[in-house]
Amino acid sequence: MKYLIVVEKTETGFSAYSPDVPGCVSTGRTEEETEANMKEAIEFHVDGLKQEGLPVPRPSTKSIYVEVAA
Repeated sequence: MKYLIVVEKTETGFSAYSPDVPGCVSTGRTEEETEANMKEAIEFHVDGLKQEGLPVPRPSTKSIYVEVAA
């Protein structure tokens, strides 16, 4: 499955979350590290849901940019 993640700059590095996987977040010093950490976090989260017999959320969020005059 392919989940959208949102990566945001913080004072100490970066943080990330996925709108389709509530409660699953991660951080890192670089964007690349944060992306890798978030991938691992989602895999761990999905594995835990499966072990508990709970439904795995289907990816449904998409990203679109719009341009506006600034």
